[in-house]
Amino acid sequence: MIMGNTGSTSRREQQAMHWERLTALPLTILSLGFLAAYAAPILDPQLNSAWTAVCRSATFIIWLLFWLDMVVRFVLHTQRRRFLREHLFDLAVLILPILRPLRAMRLVTVVLSLSRRTEVWVRGRLGIYVAATTVLLVLVASLAVLDAERGAPDPSITNYSDAVWWAAVTITTVGYGDFYPVTTEGRLVAVGLMIGGIGLIGFVTGSLATWIVDRVTGRDRHPAATADDVAALRQEIVALRQQLELSESTTPGESATPPVQPARTPHA
Repeated sequence: MIMGNTGSTSRREQQAMHWERLTALPLTILSLGFLAAYAAPILDPQLNSAWTAVCRSATFIIWLLFWLDMVVRFVLHTQRRRFLREHLFDLAVLILPILRPLRAMRLVTVVLSLSRRTEVWVRGRLGIYVAATTVLLVLVASLAVLDAERGAPDPSITNYSDAVWWAAVTITTVGYGDFYPVTTEGRLVAVGLMIGGIGLIGFVTGSLATWIVDRVTGRDRHPAATADDVAALRQEIVALRQQLELSESTTPGESATPPVQPARTPHA
């Protein structure tokens, strides 16, 4: 019975891994499509009403597909309570946009989806990952705050260039105060961007400190063995073992290697 449960669990884990591999590229494409459909009516307020309706429908359908992905992963997961605990934030991001003031949180789902695809990068590429995530956060927050502020009375942020400047100033925690959100939705976007900026600054600071410590202690002068090094070492061990076996298989009195002739000294 235990073996049967173990086999069933193993199959479900394989199915979950297969689902994640199968949906990785489609979800990435859907995330980019969501951003395009979300941005078009914001960047072009004069967009045809029919196209505006198409864009809104596309964002809603893609958001439902993210819901479907979450449900499927929950069903395939072997430890569902643990899955819920580890994905509480993702679940909240999917639920809260039902409320109109929190509609912009659908963009967080897109950011999480795109970021999750690059988490497997090695340490050497983390700089690229951080830079890409920062640019993505700035662009997404700019769209969200402009969408929230455009219809507000006496808005401070009225065009996309101002929104990008505000997002860049906010994520770096500089806060000049020349542009600021006046709506509740815009302020929620600001809070999320501030938290993201603090996290990015902490990551960069920690990585820089680690690099300095490695340079001071000289760790980077002795890199760890690579897979090629291990393979070469194994080949050398196999070659030495073969030589030993050859030496042991020779008959007594015979030598696996020709004897060394003593050097002759010339006669006077």
